Amino acid sequence: MGEIMIGTCSWTDKALVGSGWYPPGRRDAEGRLRHYADRFPVVEVDATYYGLPSERNSLLWAERTPPGFRFDVKAFSLLTGHPTRTAALPADLRDRDPRDPGLLDEVWHRFSGALRPLRDTGRLGTLLYQFPPRFAPGPGAETVLRRTRERAAGWPVAVEFRHPGWWRDDHRARTTALLKDLDTAAVAVDMAQDLPTSIPPLTPVASEDLAVVRFHGRSAAWGTGSKEDRFRHHYTPGELAEWRPRLHALADRVAHLHVLFNNCCADAAVRAAETMRDLLVPATHRRGPTG
Repeated sequence: MGEIMIGTCSWTDKALVGSGWYPPGRRDAEGRLRHYADRFPVVEVDATYYGLPSERNSLLWAERTPPGFRFDVKAFSLLTGHPTRTAALPADLRDRDPRDPGLLDEVWHRFSGALRPLRDTGRLGTLLYQFPPRFAPGPGAETVLRRTRERAAGWPVAVEFRHPGWWRDDHRARTTALLKDLDTAAVAVDMAQDLPTSIPPLTPVASEDLAVVRFHGRSAAWGTGSKEDRFRHHYTPGELAEWRPRLHALADRVAHLHVLFNNCCADAAVRAAETMRDLLVPATHRRGPTG
């Protein structure tokens, strides 16, 4: 069975910081990350979707985490075709046409350059490319995926689709084959299943090295309302136990399985991660003093 690493999709989310999960004395930037890394072996970096990362932060993250800890880093919004605020770009790139392929190349160059300290120290888990709901399967989208992978050659990449067509019965095999051809890991999701945009709870394997499962919560407000409305969900032990056989089967097919909780409402994500860890990972196999 491959290594199962369980964590959350942020350690800096305001709701988590305000929940009291971080103890006194460990509520500054360094203390929060060290406290988190004492308890979980992997975390997703969400801030890199909203703005380009800095090399300084990468160096600090590597310094403040133990060997074996992994950061899954979310791709900057422009790299996945999401609307991107001009102010999120470096000042010298703000007058460039966002459709210019040369702009994407330059953004990738700066994005990847800032993350090299994580890769060089073995802290990088994968780059997570989450494509928008309008990114539907078809020749145009496949061309975008191939160009994206060429740009990120030599880097680990995982892809999450938010258009359900990629994983419907009539297209599932083609999607898996495409990701395999691109040496790209597939991201599975847990979410509410009664919405038009619901992604089915499948566990595709497109890479022998890595699979990622992201638990978004089961809010009926997915895709609408505030962030809190979209992600407000407290997983019950029964809901998480539904995934236990799927995750064990998935771990049997890959070298590394990352299980990440994105239900960022107060401390709901860290509590769900703790419960899932108890379900999946024997205490004797956990890294660190508390798991």
